Parts: sequence; structure tokens; C-alpha cells
Amino acid sequence: MSPETAQRLADAVSPNTQRAYARQWRRFETWCARQGRVPLPATAETLTEYVAHLTRDDQTRPPAPASVTQAVAVIRSRHTKAGYPGQPAGDAAYLLLRDYRRRRADAGHRVRKATPITVDALRAMIATTDPGTLIGLRDRVLCVLGLALYGRRSELTALQLYDLVEVDHGLLVYIRTSKTDQAARGVEVAIPYGTDPTTCPVRLVRAWRATLAEHGITTGPLLRSVDRHGNLGPSLSTDGLRRIVQGLARRAALPYPETYSAHSLRAGGATSSAQAGAPVSAIAAHGRWSPSSTVVHNYVRAVDQWRDNPLRGVGL
Repeated sequence: MSPETAQRLADAVSPNTQRAYARQWRRFETWCARQGRVPLPATAETLTEYVAHLTRDDQTRPPAPASVTQAVAVIRSRHTKAGYPGQPAGDAAYLLLRDYRRRRADAGHRVRKATPITVDALRAMIATTDPGTLIGLRDRVLCVLGLALYGRRSELTALQLYDLVEVDHGLLVYIRTSKTDQAARGVEVAIPYGTDPTTCPVRLVRAWRATLAEHGITTGPLLRSVDRHGNLGPSLSTDGLRRIVQGLARRAALPYPETYSAHSLRAGGATSSAQAGAPVSAIAAHGRWSPSSTVVHNYVRAVDQWRDNPLRGVGL
């Protein structure tokens, strides 16, 4: 394989995924070096011992099962690329992982989920911002557009100014690529006008675009960093999104602000739509999910468990 082809294959994986995979592989190599084991090709015993190491009980901050699953997948994928398909065998490693999940459940651990940002929570958060400042207006656009778009972090940070087109009925936002669109076919998402000017994504994007133009910016990333001196910078990072959302949740005095993240906007948009009675198919299409996605149905069930609760009217 030519170096050019190899590079194109590497570039086909998103930068965030590349960093995560590289980090997992470095950790495995470091552990192997300390244990006197060979990382490539690794034996099934080495993989099993590594999973046992990752899932041991004497850790201050034990990893989430999903992180261990990713580690195993990265190790086996690296072997496939190196010409060792199917190696190392993962049967025993996956048995340990299953036992790890059970032990965590028995110990009271639950799968961490970002708290959805409802419309009421959104209003409380943006009420703490000053739309007369670059940071305040940027944060309003981030939160309102993120919720209305059901935006993934990677989608929001990738948005360019030319991806948003204002039309008679609202905004057409072009998502060029996403987690469920690795082939980069792209999809257009329609966002209508809001009834409240302070939470209308169309008006806020229009105001933000005009503000950027006043600073000589008419192309490039939509959501940009702003330093403490009020200078506009490059695109926000995904971690920057998390810090902004969590910071606004704290300022709004929302309960358990540490449970909020950028994903709370996506979860909140879907949850709010379910509360408003939107059909599952429409929610799935708007959020770029498969209609049969368990994620979408989980959002709907979270609403229905109260709306259609069988204990209503029992008289307790």
C-alpha cells in the first residue's frame, strides 16, 4: 500500500476517534512493557490479563465498561491491520468484561447519562448570559441551536457559516458528516422559527452571523472561541462545548450541574419533542437516528413512563 493511500485511510477516521484509539493503544503498549509481554502480536492470555488489570477492584476511578470494550476493540483492530486477523482471541476477555459489568451493577454503579436540558432549563441557562457580548451571544446560539438541532458535539463544532441557510420557514442546516453518516453523504435539517425571540434559533443565528460580519468574519466556523479580551478565535473544541454548557448549568443553579454536558442539548431536544407529542419517526429523522434506534425509544420511554404511568388514577 502506498503512503498516500495509507494516509487517506487514516484520514477516513475522525480526529477524535483517532485520538481515542491511539490513547488506548499507548496504554496497552505501556502495560505490556511493564509486564514483559509482547503487544503485537499479543496472545489471548495477554489480552485477558490486560482486561483483568483494567477491571481490578483496587482502583480509585475504575473505567467504565464501555472504555474497556473500546480497549479490546482497538487491540484486536490493530492486529487485523498488522496482518493478524482474529487475533488475539477475545472470548476470555469478554467473559471478564461481562463479570465486570455485573460487579459494578451489584455495587450500585449505573450507566452515566447526561441530564437532558429541557426548554425550561434552557431558558434558565441563557438568562445568565449577556447577548450584548460576544461570549453571551455565542453561548446563546450554542445552546439554542444545539437543542433545536439535536446536535452532536462533533456536528456543532464542525458547522461552517455556509452550512446554515435562512429560508422563509426558518433555517436549513446542512450536516456534512456525522457519527451515523461516516460516508459523508450529508443531510439537511430544517429548524423552524421559535415563538420566543430569546430562544428562537433562527433569530439568534441571524444576530450571531451579523456580529461576526461586524468583526470581518463571513466564512469559517460558526461557533468560535472567544478569549477574555473579547477576541474571536478558531472553532470551539468539543471539550469547550462541555465546559460552556456545564458552566451555564452551574450559573443557572440547576440541580446536579455536573451531570450536564454538551450531549444534554441533544438529549434535551429529543426529550422536549417527545413531551410535545412528536412522533418517534420524526424525532429519529431530525436527530439523524435510525427509526429503530434504542436511543430514541429511551428518550420517548423517559417521557411515557410518567405520561402513561399505570398507577395514575389508582388512588394511592
